[in-house]
Amino acid sequence: MRLYLKLAVRNLLRNKRRSFIAGTAIGIGLAALIFTDALMVGMERNMIASATESFMGEGQIHRAGYRESYDVEKTINRRLEVVSGLEHETIIRHFSPRVFSFAMITSPSNVSSVSLVGIDPDKERYLSQVDEAVNSGSFFSGTGEHDLVIGNKLAEILEVGLGDRLVLTVAQAYSGDLSQELFRVSGIYHLNVQEMDQAMALVRLPQAQKMLGLGEEIHEIALRFTDSRYAEEANLPFWRSYSQFGNETVGWPELMPDLKAAFDLASFATFFVGLILFGVVALGIINTLFMSLHERMFEFGVLRAVGTRSSVMALLIVFEAGALAALSIFLGIILGSLVTGIMTKIGINYVGIEFSGVTFRKLLYPVFQVKQFVLYPLVVFVFTVLVGLYPAIFAARMSPAKAMRRSF
Repeated sequence: MRLYLKLAVRNLLRNKRRSFIAGTAIGIGLAALIFTDALMVGMERNMIASATESFMGEGQIHRAGYRESYDVEKTINRRLEVVSGLEHETIIRHFSPRVFSFAMITSPSNVSSVSLVGIDPDKERYLSQVDEAVNSGSFFSGTGEHDLVIGNKLAEILEVGLGDRLVLTVAQAYSGDLSQELFRVSGIYHLNVQEMDQAMALVRLPQAQKMLGLGEEIHEIALRFTDSRYAEEANLPFWRSYSQFGNETVGWPELMPDLKAAFDLASFATFFVGLILFGVVALGIINTLFMSLHERMFEFGVLRAVGTRSSVMALLIVFEAGALAALSIFLGIILGSLVTGIMTKIGINYVGIEFSGVTFRKLLYPVFQVKQFVLYPLVVFVFTVLVGLYPAIFAARMSPAKAMRRSF
């Protein structure tokens, strides 16, 4: 085997320029695959973070059927038992109760429909990034019961600023009677998410419950796990434990099925790109090996004439393909690491662009993973050797007499 390897490397180095060009072509395919995978992983993490950290959370608890109708009457059953259980869950880092309702908000200049959200500011800080996105005023820093936090787009529509007073109008649960309260704008945020910046108004949880006539009931509990990967485990016992008493507990993949589908499609796209790249590379491998084979046709004829077995001839070509694969992998890893490493430093600016219902809020950075430097190079090596079987079989079947008539 060692002899075959030496001969393969020596034959590969006979025409260094051609071998380098062929190796570079294959290496570029490997580098493109490494970068594409790193970019997809980075995009997935970025989008999950944008969706879950901005406001939604990594999981949510509702009353069954609430997400379909958003009826104000559908509050979480056995709220106290659910909250008590969450306080002792080892996999839950933080949770925040919320109340939701459609509302009308009115200023002296304009009127707009919004989603009224009642929150507990002290708990909400650990679930969402609204407090960090407040660029004017504060996020419920005082004790005022009638403090109101709105998005910058909504403030522009209503033509209001800090300290201005607004009237919120909602329909109470069960009775449907209208309820109105006067609030003062205490904070204005900019999350760079149009739906939230333009159509969401935050008030303290007790005030929202009072306006809606809910007592101490809530519509949603947003969850953050100790490990974000828990939210993606469909068979996690936690989901079943808290999907009782007529409630349902789901993670972000169920809350945002379009996003999950987009990730699955992206994985398929990466696979498809890999097939195209390797299809093009296969032609280059076959061309390189056949050119090398025809240049040494006379030598192969002599070897066959002196008794060299056809299997040995085929094995020599396969070893040459393996040596070419090793060169390609070396060049591909260097090029892929260089390009991906540069992009991990400067990032790609997709901020403000919406995809599958999620708006990018941060720069997109590719993410290195071990499989990119183990699995993909292994695939390239196996693929190159398999493609090399065709010229190897051709060399094994050649006639010694015909081969010796060729001279290059």
